[in-house]
Amino acid sequence: MGFMALHVKASQIVSIFVIAQALNFSALLGQRDNFTYNGFIGSNLQLDGLAEIKPDGLLQLTNFTSQQTGHAYHPIVINFKNFSSFSTTFVFAIVAEMTNRRGPGFAFTISPSHIVGDSPGEYLGILNITNNGSSSNHIFAIEVDTAMSLEFSDKDNNHVGIDVNSLNSIESATAAYFNEKVGKNDSLYLSSGDAMQVWIDYDGVKKRIDVALAPMGVTRPRIPLLSTQLDLSLVFVDRMYVGFSGSNGVLQSSHYILGWSFNIDGQVQKLDITHLPPVPRRKHPKERHGETIGLTVGMVMIVLITLFAGLHIVRRKRYDEIREDWEKEYGPQRFSYKDLYKATEGFKDKALLGSGGFGKVYIGTLPKSKVEVAIKRVSHESTQGMKEFIAEIASLGKLRHRNMVPLHGYCRRSGELLLVYDYMSNGSLDKYLFTNERSKLSWMQRYKILQGVASALVYLHEEWEQVVLHRDVKASNVLLDADFNGRLGDFGLARLYDQGAIPQTTHVVGTLGYLAPELTRTGKATTKTDVFAFGAFMLEVACGRRPVEQQELPEKMILVDWVHECWRKGTILETSDPSLGDDYVVEHTELVLKLGLICSHPSPDARPSMRHVLHCLDGEAVLSEQALEGFPIDVSATTEVIGDGSSSVAASNASSPPQSCSVHTTTRGRRS
Repeated sequence: MGFMALHVKASQIVSIFVIAQALNFSALLGQRDNFTYNGFIGSNLQLDGLAEIKPDGLLQLTNFTSQQTGHAYHPIVINFKNFSSFSTTFVFAIVAEMTNRRGPGFAFTISPSHIVGDSPGEYLGILNITNNGSSSNHIFAIEVDTAMSLEFSDKDNNHVGIDVNSLNSIESATAAYFNEKVGKNDSLYLSSGDAMQVWIDYDGVKKRIDVALAPMGVTRPRIPLLSTQLDLSLVFVDRMYVGFSGSNGVLQSSHYILGWSFNIDGQVQKLDITHLPPVPRRKHPKERHGETIGLTVGMVMIVLITLFAGLHIVRRKRYDEIREDWEKEYGPQRFSYKDLYKATEGFKDKALLGSGGFGKVYIGTLPKSKVEVAIKRVSHESTQGMKEFIAEIASLGKLRHRNMVPLHGYCRRSGELLLVYDYMSNGSLDKYLFTNERSKLSWMQRYKILQGVASALVYLHEEWEQVVLHRDVKASNVLLDADFNGRLGDFGLARLYDQGAIPQTTHVVGTLGYLAPELTRTGKATTKTDVFAFGAFMLEVACGRRPVEQQELPEKMILVDWVHECWRKGTILETSDPSLGDDYVVEHTELVLKLGLICSHPSPDARPSMRHVLHCLDGEAVLSEQALEGFPIDVSATTEVIGDGSSSVAASNASSPPQSCSVHTTTRGRRS
């Protein structure tokens, strides 16, 4: 009897153990397929980069550190094999470093592995220049984007997008939510620092994805912000990780996740917003306490009003500008000098970005729109040809291309002309090539810049309503935006000097080393003279040297001569920029160097069009080296005439360039 009782108890213990294990396994499965974080204390998320969990449970993806990323993933892989649907919701907040200066955004991601340390900036830490758009990525993302990238055709700098294997969204919309009370969408400002909630639902049967957005505490909108047909079974693999990726570029923001819930094949559990951690406030200057100074302010205001009345006449003279009747037809392109003066705080030295042959450039913030702009002050004493030039400025103001610096308008004062452009936060390309002021650019960044500038010249030469000649293509006139896209600037400026010239004189405008031989004979610019300058520019970018460099010896080193001599000896790769090390693509480097030579051919007829150059760079056309045979080059004999408006040639910071190809004797590793 005792034995039987003992046997029964043992059986019960085994049964209880089996049941307990089954329950634990079931709980584990539940944790794998669905979870809810009301704050992230004890969450054990997989973090990398800038990502961290604050003591109060707030998940911070990024802080105010430039060009960095942060990732956070649920620690357990999710089984997406044979899934039919999923849903998730999370609460986020974006705090910009400054109100009008915000970095890129962040994204919710589903990927086959933890994404670690991919490209910052516009790539949101998800992809990079080499894999963007590849079907082998198997990545799905909902981007919350606060920077406008022309490369990805972003609609604005405040949008939500659906991404599959690429940062080019298949569907996107400006941030907003459907307000039931008014029956329409209300706008949302993603970088406001306010907490907002996102709902993402995928129906595998209907093959549809819905994305909704609303301020935290507002009921989920009945009408989603985004809704599109999408078959994610073609994207996902069996095992996927879910999480978040944040990124900063030159400008920075802090990206926070307050809470997160996820579920496979079921309705996601609601977040308890009353228990979510608070969002840190953006730091503001100390506020004055009006209660203690109210009476004093009133008295001071009376004095100030009297003082301002006395200064009014003096201030009016400060803002004097030239306005003639014929300019009325170009009114929308005209800025007031007063606004430009205030934008730059009186053109103070601290706002000075740089200076060159065409004048000084200042950074400023327009007082009404709060838009950052670059303002170029061009000296111009002569009134001859000014009407025609203003007409041209008004026309050029209509030019729009992703690789050109937009010209917004102008202002005239006695003796000077002010031109207003978009501000390019990374400055000019020559600072990266020839000085130690900026970090060196990678080969892929340089190649992308060459493609962009070539595309801009094709637009100017062939795609706009009339042919526009740039006339001064060079590294210092190529500006880099926040994402290091090359933007061609200063188009049309050379025309100002021609129109101000004495009619009987031959006036050649340009820069030593970029002037086509026929310009010095005829003084007439054509699309082929722009091609010649672009050839010098390509060699400049690939070799890290200026087209003409003064040596310690009396003679000059002509870059195109040197590269051609090395091509003839079969050692053209030895001319590539030594600072690149082995970070370059052999085929691309050879292509750029040979294209640069062909574009620099002394005969205009032997030079290709910019469209053909672009097709070669894009891999859509094959380069013919026939034009390089018997290539008589003597740039030093063809660039002696420089107009009054030309920029001076600064000495390179590079070491003395070689006189022959034999100088580079070490073998560098190359990747194809």
